[in-house]
Amino acid sequence: MITEIVTFKLPDGTTREEVISNYEKTAPTWRENPDLIRKNYLFDADKGIAGGVYLWKEKAHAEKWHGAEFRKKVKEIYGAEPESQFFETPIVVDNLAGEIAKD
Repeated sequence: MITEIVTFKLPDGTTREEVISNYEKTAPTWRENPDLIRKNYLFDADKGIAGGVYLWKEKAHAEKWHGAEFRKKVKEIYGAEPESQFFETPIVVDNLAGEIAKD
């Protein structure tokens, strides 16, 4: 498994409500993505940063779904290029599901 952390700067004055509204519009699409295991949406009002933490089956899936089209869309909505970091994720503890997943 691969964890991808995507962050981007928000335009000055962007409210939490505006960010959540955009997140709610995209959540159903990510829910239907067959390559995505989990997504957590991020927001830091003090730093003016938003983004997401994605758990993918493999890095190729992250690269597939976060290519040029995704980057363009983020820039159109938020005015900034997203930045991605990738981490190998050998074990995931999920207390809600009561599971420990191993890669």
